[in-house]
Amino acid sequence: MEENEKRSVFGKLLLEHRRAAGWTQERLAEASGLSVRALRELERGRARAAQQRSAEVLADALGLTGGDREFFLTVAKQGRRRNPALAAHVAATCALPAPLTDLSGRESELEQLSVKITEGGGVVAIVGQAGVGKTALAVTAADRWRTDYPDGCFAVDLRGMDEEPVSARTALDRLLRALDVAPGQVPASEGDRSALLRMLLEGRKILLLLDNAADEAQVRPLLVTGPGCLTLITCRRTLAGLEGARWLSLEPLSDGGATGLLAKIVGEDRVRAEPAAARELVELCGYLPLAVRIAGNRLATRPQWSLAQLADRLRDESTRLRALAAGDLQLRSAFDLSYRGVSAGARRLFRRLATVPGADFGLELAAVVSGASDADVREHLDELFDASLVQSTAVPERHQFHDLIRLFAEERFEAEEDPAARDTVLAHLLDKAAEAARLFYPKAPESGRFGSRDENARWLDVEGDNWVAAQRVAARKGWHREVSGLAVALHWYSDGRSGQRPWWEIFSLGAAAANALGNAADEAKLLNFVGWASSVCFNDDEGAVEAHRRALDIATRIGDRTQQTWASIYLGQVLRYVGREAEAFEYAERGYESAGELPFWDGQSSARNVYGHTLLAAGRHSEALAVHRAVLADAERLADETYPGLYRMLRALALRAIGDVLADLAEWREAAGYYRTSRWLSWEGGFGVMEAICALREGRAWREAGAFEEARECLTLAVELSSAPAFSARRKQALAELALLPSS
Repeated sequence: MEENEKRSVFGKLLLEHRRAAGWTQERLAEASGLSVRALRELERGRARAAQQRSAEVLADALGLTGGDREFFLTVAKQGRRRNPALAAHVAATCALPAPLTDLSGRESELEQLSVKITEGGGVVAIVGQAGVGKTALAVTAADRWRTDYPDGCFAVDLRGMDEEPVSARTALDRLLRALDVAPGQVPASEGDRSALLRMLLEGRKILLLLDNAADEAQVRPLLVTGPGCLTLITCRRTLAGLEGARWLSLEPLSDGGATGLLAKIVGEDRVRAEPAAARELVELCGYLPLAVRIAGNRLATRPQWSLAQLADRLRDESTRLRALAAGDLQLRSAFDLSYRGVSAGARRLFRRLATVPGADFGLELAAVVSGASDADVREHLDELFDASLVQSTAVPERHQFHDLIRLFAEERFEAEEDPAARDTVLAHLLDKAAEAARLFYPKAPESGRFGSRDENARWLDVEGDNWVAAQRVAARKGWHREVSGLAVALHWYSDGRSGQRPWWEIFSLGAAAANALGNAADEAKLLNFVGWASSVCFNDDEGAVEAHRRALDIATRIGDRTQQTWASIYLGQVLRYVGREAEAFEYAERGYESAGELPFWDGQSSARNVYGHTLLAAGRHSEALAVHRAVLADAERLADETYPGLYRMLRALALRAIGDVLADLAEWREAAGYYRTSRWLSWEGGFGVMEAICALREGRAWREAGAFEEARECLTLAVELSSAPAFSARRKQALAELALLPSS
């Protein structure tokens, strides 16, 4: 075959595995039952991929297992996909935004970008403050060089300034789907997704725009760095730790650049007629492109206005953002003009959206705060979007404020609305979040007032920033019943999701509210949740011990046997973590003995698992195995008494516990098998923290067993899943384990 002949992705992968096995095509043909000719066609790319059965027999013949086999079959399926219309539709979700037609004042920066790209493409980061025009510059540059990248231009908004930015794993999913990978064929792990992206783009000339990045860790798995490829990144941070990147720091426009932008919007003649007013106007806008554009758009729609009239309005401090009255943050007057240019209904929605406590909002919350019909809300949101008073997000039909415009909306609300209107959205969020969370109780029905369990789970995820913020506001307002009620409702939902929300704060606010109400039963319950969050989310085991002791004291005083049992269960666990083995065993045994009073799914299973961990710590391996295997058997027997998510999570915990016992007995390969099953169950359930723990322990087991490639795969995944600051200790453990592996 000619060296420069292009292979298919599957052909390259097949060739790599065959060569790794040291086999000829003839030997693989004999082992698989395929003809030599068929293998040759596959490897050369003349056939995009094997049919499903052929791919399976090839995987069997090559001895592929685990992640290698899954990846091999996924690539084979990808090669068989042939739906150009669907591919084009999905690719549009990652299409480059349309460039501005009136970008001005950035000629020098465009030239600098051109030089950096000419020097070798690769990765270029455009960094600078909010409103300085990073995205506008990047989109214009991408559109200008689009023809240099004939194999595709893609864009992803990474939402880096949100409380929870888009994860690299989610961004990879979007990119892979845009490249025509079917949803069910996208690999599970971030590492496999990144590897598949690189493989699909090998030998192609691609431009990728990663807009609004959070940090280096978010963008590293997404970088397109092959020869002839370019990744443009925009970020408010400097991204100084990004290896191999080049940077362009974007500053506010010069006086001439800002005036030129204004002239592009309103017309050269008007600027030439009032040069002094034009210079003053852009100065009052702080030379920020966003502010100049807003002011210019208002002038363009009011040809009867002079530039001096607008400058005069901006000069008056009563028309500027009171809190941002100087320098490059002088935006209030421009925002005010935009606000007054929309309809009365849009203005009402705009100021009432200031009561949404989180970062963004959809049609539902917009309708709640406005009281208008969905059709009217859509129309008003479109009007606000066109006036640059709200921005669209990566999620369809969700919007957000620019940081500075939110301040303006707050001011308009205070000036024009009844303060009691703030309570409407708070009450809605607290009520719906509590109702949704109750569907995760062990014996809850499949659906409730707001739809199915899956629908409620999606709502809790999408509106997470909002209901968390609503609880904070409600706590400050003294809504003790609502604050504690929400915290109590969230207990079972929080299990397996320890990295997703600020659970310590949520449960602490709830405990304080229960105390203020004099509700000792809920206070004891919530203090137990506070202890769980202290240990699991913060690794603060001493704090956990203190919270559980307080819960036990209250529960004992009021005779609440359920919370006494839970406190004993938790103390049996965390006391072991702080080295008080004898005391831990005492509490674990107490919880185990009294857990028979609890239903299996409502705490009994947890008590038994904790007791098994304690037996392991005491070196009583056979007893520990018996306890965990009995829990696993009972879970199978009683599976129809709860919903699949809780059943999956308990199975994952019990299997991991069995793996722990086997690992302590140095039965490494068997332990790794249990960890792997637990890891897959955790992934299926969306339990990211549990998945990371299993990946770490499985990696260590494979390393001890001498299976170094399997170990490397698992430990790398553990590092990727432990990027959050709260999980730095686990990340260090995984990195230390990786360092023990022989170099590949």
